[in-house]
Amino acid sequence: MNTSGELLVGVEEEFHIVALESGRLASASPALLEALPGDRYSAELQESTIEAHSAPWTALADLADDLTATRKTLIRTAEEQGLGVLAAGTAPLPGLEEPAVPPLPRFQRMHDLYRRLAGGQLICGAHVHVDVPDRDLAVRVLQRLAPWLPVLLALSAGSPFWREADTGYASYRSVLWQRWPTAGPPGPFESAAEYDAMVAELVARGTILDEGMVYSDVRPSSHLPTLELRICDACPRVDDVVLLAGLFRALVRRECAESGAFRPVRGELLRSATWHAARSGLGGTLVDPATGRPAPAEAVVRDMVAGLRPSLEESGDWETVSGLAESLLGRGDCASRQRAVHARSGSLRRVVAALLAETGGAG
Repeated sequence: MNTSGELLVGVEEEFHIVALESGRLASASPALLEALPGDRYSAELQESTIEAHSAPWTALADLADDLTATRKTLIRTAEEQGLGVLAAGTAPLPGLEEPAVPPLPRFQRMHDLYRRLAGGQLICGAHVHVDVPDRDLAVRVLQRLAPWLPVLLALSAGSPFWREADTGYASYRSVLWQRWPTAGPPGPFESAAEYDAMVAELVARGTILDEGMVYSDVRPSSHLPTLELRICDACPRVDDVVLLAGLFRALVRRECAESGAFRPVRGELLRSATWHAARSGLGGTLVDPATGRPAPAEAVVRDMVAGLRPSLEESGDWETVSGLAESLLGRGDCASRQRAVHARSGSLRRVVAALLAETGGAG
């Protein structure tokens, strides 16, 4: 937290690297990283993906400027090498039978342990970090946050295509992600010590290599004093990433301040709500966290935003976030936009072109 008391927020964005000529994935992150500033970009599990990191900010406008600048640098560097970068949960044209692994010991160990699961990890997400320096508080509020996270997934949903086919899902990335042994809704914890003991047990069993492999939908960060949102697809539009950041910060602010009784939602029902969001995105119904029943997606989103108004006004984010939410509802989620391009053109290459344009700020 900064000296003003406002919760800092930052974002990690994962991007697919594609060959501009074909639109297909390219194993090129080592060459890109050599040409990029080392403090803002890093390798991912496959050489066809790359991650960019924002600084922490109090103002969403500053976060938007930061994300835009890091994208411009990445895109310019990629284009110099005949490459493009696109932000989406999955790439419409994969083109890699055996993805290359970055020459980093941790990633090599992950591929050795998880085999095809790691080799098929051709997906990208957007991760939002919000300052919660009290780690005991951070782990206690995980389950308070959990029922709302499927709505954030629906807002980000942008991975309808996988291996050149329409999956029928708005976020097939989240379906693929659930294969990991630690993915999904967070469990109940009363303290950081209890959480750390759980992580240590998973490491001792050989299920994961380290704390960074706890892949729950929201978690205390393994390397920062933050709560980290991990459920969302990567988003081609910076505005949508800023919307997710603003909503998540408001949720964290509200739930950290809440001291009343809370009845946790069963894990099976949380998984059901996540599946529902992955299946439909904003194009159908979502499980309303307030009632536990399906309701039109637009109504669920508007009700969530309205319920967060006190937290959003406290941080000066109400007008920005409510406006961005209405804009996204008006244009539809990224999955529906991709399908519309494909329906008009019959070409996944055109879908890739549209994603490259949106990631670069056009469209």
